[in-house]
Amino acid sequence: MAELTKAERMKLPRQGMPEQDPNIRKTNFKEVPLGYTPDLAVAEADRCIECKKPKCIDGCPVEVDIPGFIHLVRQRKFAEASRKIKETNSLPAVCGRVCPQEEQCEVKCILGKKFQPVAIGNLERFVADYERSNDLVELPEIAPPTGKKIAIVGSGPAGLTVAGDLVKLGHKVTIFEALHKAGGVLVYGIPEFRLPKTIVQSEVDYLKELGVEVKTSHIIGKLDTVDELFEEGYDAVFVGTGAGLPNFMRIDGENLKGIYSANEYLTRSNLMKAYDFPRADTPIAKGKNVAVLGGGNTAMDAVRTAKRLGADNSYIIYRRSQAEMPARAAEIHHAEEEGIEFLLLVNPVKFIGDEDGWVKQMECIRMELGEPDDSGRCRPVPIEGSNFIIDVDIVVIAIGNSSNPLIVQTTPGLDTNKWGNIVVNPETMETSRPGVFAGGDIVTGGATVILAAGAGKVAARAMHEYVMNKK
Repeated sequence: MAELTKAERMKLPRQGMPEQDPNIRKTNFKEVPLGYTPDLAVAEADRCIECKKPKCIDGCPVEVDIPGFIHLVRQRKFAEASRKIKETNSLPAVCGRVCPQEEQCEVKCILGKKFQPVAIGNLERFVADYERSNDLVELPEIAPPTGKKIAIVGSGPAGLTVAGDLVKLGHKVTIFEALHKAGGVLVYGIPEFRLPKTIVQSEVDYLKELGVEVKTSHIIGKLDTVDELFEEGYDAVFVGTGAGLPNFMRIDGENLKGIYSANEYLTRSNLMKAYDFPRADTPIAKGKNVAVLGGGNTAMDAVRTAKRLGADNSYIIYRRSQAEMPARAAEIHHAEEEGIEFLLLVNPVKFIGDEDGWVKQMECIRMELGEPDDSGRCRPVPIEGSNFIIDVDIVVIAIGNSSNPLIVQTTPGLDTNKWGNIVVNPETMETSRPGVFAGGDIVTGGATVILAAGAGKVAARAMHEYVMNKK
């Protein structure tokens, strides 16, 4: 077959990814997108016009050679394409599923100026899945042992990235994870229908095969402190403990039974597999009228989980309009397809309980958008006298999280900002304590998987330089 010209490739349509039917998927926890076939992947890769000065790499926080891996897809060298990604990204199957490519690499795609950008995330997911499912995973070359020991606190995307980068440089790397499974937010926060836990486990297993030691059920700040890690012979410590402290509304009735933080609700369902009760021994509250407060990806995860658990009515309650929602457009679209009801420009003011102390109703007020606030979004302003009541039996609060305070409380001299986030040098991710580095949500507050991974890459480079030059 003759090679397509650049002009012909520019006009090829973007290949959609097959998905489960909304009416079927809203009753199960299986993954919603079904993935590309090899032919679909090649057809999408053919759309890449192989720019002389590609901008897509600039949009990737983990510096993936995007044109390089897509070129290999065009040649049907799928496993090689996955290995190309792994040169800089240890988590391609995860990032291909949950990263907001539309705001990062794809928004920089030159093809996207006149046409739809190349579906970089879909291709990343495909090649990572192809390599794994066909048992073609190969370990990269590991540098000779340096004799240096690195401790990583937390096994979310930042910690896993640091581990993958540093173990390849010859360092002895140990991850300390507080929970009984590694993966951080990837295992407790993101539902099975968005990120199957077998995918996360395979990425963790890959790091173990590279030589990373993973110690679970090990809480740094309780079993050991950061200072004690240094006493045990570690040359540097990376803190990636995330933003695991849920925020609440602080309104009347918030202590009623049936009101949960998104952290608890999603951790029960995801990490503890409560959706599979009684085969899994963790129960979860199943309501008929479930309200989820918030407009981010976590809110979408919680409300779509509630629908799958059997709710008749699953509401998103959000005080701004849909245009201001921080959730990915794809997640909002999937929620709408699954019958989630959006109550926009609405804010709760009080929870009302029954005689047994369970939430039964929620008083809300309608809002209108005023002048922009510090975030650049229009500030929601209550409309006086617009209060109304809706029936609810479960409420999930998904209005963000604060940083985990445990490391800060047990590490003297570690500087934080007014929100409790650890302060770092953005060029190196080093903290106020020499040899202690940090990244991910513990530094930025709640953000994305890929930004945490990007912080991990910056930290890994600086940590390597630090331990190799350490007197």
